[in-house]
Amino acid sequence: MMNSLRRAALRTTTTLTRRTFAAEAPGAGLMHLNFNLPQETLYAAAPVKSVVVPGAMGEYEVTADHVPIVAELKAGMLTINHEGGETEKYFVAGGFSLTHEGSTTDIVCPEAVKLDDIDSAVVQKNYEAAKAKAASAEAGSMEAAEAMIEVEVNRAMGGALGLTLA
Repeated sequence: MMNSLRRAALRTTTTLTRRTFAAEAPGAGLMHLNFNLPQETLYAAAPVKSVVVPGAMGEYEVTADHVPIVAELKAGMLTINHEGGETEKYFVAGGFSLTHEGSTTDIVCPEAVKLDDIDSAVVQKNYEAAKAKAASAEAGSMEAAEAMIEVEVNRAMGGALGLTLA
């Protein structure tokens, strides 16, 4: 009995030790980014300098050697900072970010659109239409809930574009 416990403990210790070693980072000061949507992969193990994530509990930046973290994303702007100083900005509708040991971060979103592809006039128009729909909906109804989601998503999209929507 004691031998089987000792072997089980040794196997567990060996497994835990194996799992705590970090994978080699992509390069000095760089991290790996995996950015996935249901219909496509935007980045697969791409070396980047950092990613600014719109976390549900607040915006934060992930860099190489960041501590592991799992976060729900809120609707907002996700910024990818490349090694040469160029940035790429996406509006994400939500999702999850998982940062692993070894300087790898996985971003999974139901939708993402490059900020440059969003028309601010359309966002303004959609925001006003969603507000009107929410105001005319019966309180507590499914229609009211859906309208409020549209209001919040369009407000977040407008904020990412620098619009002030009230």
